[in-house]
Amino acid sequence: MNDLTLNTSFSRVVTDTSLAKRIIPCLDVKDGRTVKGVNFVALRDAGDPVELAYQYSQQGADELVFLDITATHERRKTLVELVKSVARQVNIPFTIGGGINEIADADILLNSGADKISVNSAVVRNPAFIDELALAFGKQFVVVAIDTKFIEGKNYVHLNGGRIKTDIETEDWIREAESRGAGEILLTSMDHDGTKAGFDNGLLKKINDTLSIPLIASGGAGNVQHFVELFHTTNVDAALAASVFHYGEILIPDLKKILKQNNIEVRL
Repeated sequence: MNDLTLNTSFSRVVTDTSLAKRIIPCLDVKDGRTVKGVNFVALRDAGDPVELAYQYSQQGADELVFLDITATHERRKTLVELVKSVARQVNIPFTIGGGINEIADADILLNSGADKISVNSAVVRNPAFIDELALAFGKQFVVVAIDTKFIEGKNYVHLNGGRIKTDIETEDWIREAESRGAGEILLTSMDHDGTKAGFDNGLLKKINDTLSIPLIASGGAGNVQHFVELFHTTNVDAALAASVFHYGEILIPDLKKILKQNNIEVRL
């Protein structure tokens, strides 16, 4: 393994055994800036990722997810510096993803301060990479992100930021990812992403009912009621959103207060 020293100690707690639902802002990062689009296109600037991370940490976010949506090995140094900067600013767990293709990539990011790593296209192309990551770091550090789109009656996995359709059905891939050692599944509905029309509750409930690992729902959050409906309908472990948080349409303390009022357990 080229004398690689694997990360074995982390500063933040990344495994939560409570029943509390998690609220997770997602920061899609391109060229060092946070961006957000609709259905994975028409990106617009949403601010500095480190500043946003600090704000969300102060507001009471449970975790953060950073996805370098145009990651390449040439930009790896930039991403490492981002991780270090975020780790200095926040005291909540955060996940980093984008361009992680080998154990060394994950190790560098975890040692730079990330608490979990997110993998997507690389593990679809090489499913055994999930096994390798789980063996090297422990499955609790491995989040398998999946971009899914409904086409002709079925949900299919998409790669490269949603640009490439595969012939792999989403539910089949989730089962395989879990069996190989994924610690969590982050499922983004491309059909709902950025639309603010609500989460894909039907698909999320169907999948969550069969999973024994946490499922993070992503895509479609537009108002507080969407979060209430999501947790009541699907019982997923966490809800991830971007633009409604980035542009101040929903404030996390207000969201958690209303969730609590609706008998949804959250950490205040």
